[in-house]
Amino acid sequence: MENQVLVEISARHVHVSQEDLETLFGKGYTLTVKKELSQPGQFACEERVKVIGTKGEFPAVSILGPCRKETQVELSLTDARSIGVAAPVRESGDINASGVCKLVGPAGEVELEKGVIAAKRHIHATTADAEKMGLENGEIVSVEIPTANGRNLIFGDVVVRVSDAYALAMHIDTDEANAAGMAPNTMGKVIK
Repeated sequence: MENQVLVEISARHVHVSQEDLETLFGKGYTLTVKKELSQPGQFACEERVKVIGTKGEFPAVSILGPCRKETQVELSLTDARSIGVAAPVRESGDINASGVCKLVGPAGEVELEKGVIAAKRHIHATTADAEKMGLENGEIVSVEIPTANGRNLIFGDVVVRVSDAYALAMHIDTDEANAAGMAPNTMGKVIK
C-alpha cells in the first residue's frame, strides 16, 4: 500500500518549562531519561507529576522531555472531562486561551493559567517523506486505519507537520486509538 504511515498512540503527558520543572522538583533539577521516543531528541522521563482539575486528578502523569519554552499538558477529551478541565483541540504549542489545571511535584506546585489541550491528530514528516507522499506542511489530510476487529476508521482533519527534525509517524490520542480498536504497529494509509 502506498502513502503509508506508522500510527502511534500518544497517552496523556506533560511538557514542562525549566522554570516549572524547578518549581515542581527543586532548583537546578534536570529530567531523567527513561526511554527515547520515535521523534528524534524526544524522550519519556522517569519524573511524573499529579495533574489536578476541578473534578478530579491523575496522580502520576509522565513528563516528556526535553524542557520546552512553555508548560503544556496533553490529555484526551475523555481524560479532560473526567477531571473537569476544558481542553480545546489544538496543535502542540498552541496554548493561548486553553485549559487550566494544577501540577504537583515533590518540591512544589504550579497553577497553570493556560496549557491544557487535546492534541490535534497529526503526521510528522521530513521534507523527503512529504515530497515522496505529495504532502505539504500545514496540509489537512485523512488517514485510513485498517483493523482486524471490524472497526476500520478513517480519521479526517489530520494536519501534516513537515520538518527535517521529525521522523515519519502519525500521532493520535487514546480516545482515537480506542475508537478504531487499534493495535500497536498499525500502518495507516494517507488519503488526500
